[in-house]
Amino acid sequence: MNPSHTVKLHRVFSAPIERVFKAFIDPDALVKWMPPHGFTAKIQHFDAQVGGRYKMSFTNFSTGSSHSFGGHYLEIIPNQLLRYTDQFDDPNLSGEIEVNIQFKTVSVGTEVHITQSGIPDVIPVEACYLGWQESLQLLALLINPEIPDQ
Repeated sequence: MNPSHTVKLHRVFSAPIERVFKAFIDPDALVKWMPPHGFTAKIQHFDAQVGGRYKMSFTNFSTGSSHSFGGHYLEIIPNQLLRYTDQFDDPNLSGEIEVNIQFKTVSVGTEVHITQSGIPDVIPVEACYLGWQESLQLLALLINPEIPDQ
């Protein structure tokens, strides 16, 4: 695995760890925050358990073109760790990506460390950082508000 094709991100959210973790394993949440700006998402299959598989697609809102990807869950420790694979359906984007997300309660909320390794050579690492930054902005908008039941 080429270490230059790895991205590492660190964020702190004001939301409690249970809400942050849930946003990564709830398909309705994922379609709201995971696609970067300018994209929509659809979930075709979602089974968030060790050995479970998922399949989703991102669609460019301007052009209508889409790409799909999927993978399987390697390790899930609720509110602590999530490890899964990503693999694009496009043969030009071959290889298996591994995503490792660590969650930790901190004094102001939740700290999250994300490592995505095995990114295909044709995808610029900077583009992955940009996409993740946009997605994590959307994630913050979803999880940080404390909205009481009416």
